[in-house]
Amino acid sequence: MHKNNQNMKQGDKLLKMPGKLDRGPIEFKSRIVESEGEVMAIATREVISVPPTMSIISAIETMTEYGFRRLPITDAGTKRLLGIVTARDSIDFLGGGDHFNLVRVKHNGNLLAAINESVREIMTQRVTTIPHTASIADVTEIIVTKKIGGLPIVDEEEVLTGIVTERDVMKALATEETDIMVEEIMSTGLRVTGPEAPIGTVTREMITHGFRRLPLVMDDVLYGIVSASDIMKYLGTGEVFKRLSTGDVAEVMALPVRSLTSGELITTVPDANINDAALKMLQRKVGALPVIEDGRLIGLVTEFDLVKAFSGK
Repeated sequence: MHKNNQNMKQGDKLLKMPGKLDRGPIEFKSRIVESEGEVMAIATREVISVPPTMSIISAIETMTEYGFRRLPITDAGTKRLLGIVTARDSIDFLGGGDHFNLVRVKHNGNLLAAINESVREIMTQRVTTIPHTASIADVTEIIVTKKIGGLPIVDEEEVLTGIVTERDVMKALATEETDIMVEEIMSTGLRVTGPEAPIGTVTREMITHGFRRLPLVMDDVLYGIVSASDIMKYLGTGEVFKRLSTGDVAEVMALPVRSLTSGELITTVPDANINDAALKMLQRKVGALPVIEDGRLIGLVTEFDLVKAFSGK
């Protein structure tokens, strides 16, 4: 008994002996970890992100390769979120808005020089995020009220833990049956452009009016639909370089926008149920469906429209 008491005191002495590192007072309480919210059940967890030092062209190539519309920019060491670059940023850079100054002013219109600048030059730094503890209702509220297509998910230390998009939310909400028809929620009075319009004109239209896509109409007939992602792919696939001989961005932005559209046109009709429209979008991996009646374009229904309708916002 005496020996056991000695051992206990010796152990107690060792516990209190100063070490080489100052670890502070001994703390036996573990930190309470916040539990995950519903959002993580529908989000993409294994998120591809890139550092702010990556070149613009490499970032756009990454988005094109994986079919992303947005790419988080993170600190290489900590993975803390620093910004985000989107398909919209890429068309802004190509001639649609303020980012175009990087090409036009800093590099005197030389696209080949400008695309090797770091992606931090065109990324959005003030990013709307959502915590990993959020509910699907929280995500839906932000998407609908702020009209944001995707939200990076961060933990309490601003480390990127996932990303959730309109498509993810639409997929989750579309499991509920509804009797709402496409014509009740589609956008009408659409701004359209012609298939012969220069790519540069289309990018400016998109940025000026906040559109992600524009229907191409000629003689009241729908020719196709061009999206910000289509224009981004023009650069990301290297197609732009095949048409570039002088390096001047004006050379490639003067080409007709019809050269960016595919031959396949996926549409819907006004009396289609929105569950069917959502299923078609998910199966065909498109963000919008032109609504056709009697061979004419009468509206457009998007993932945003469907999220809003399914959520009852």
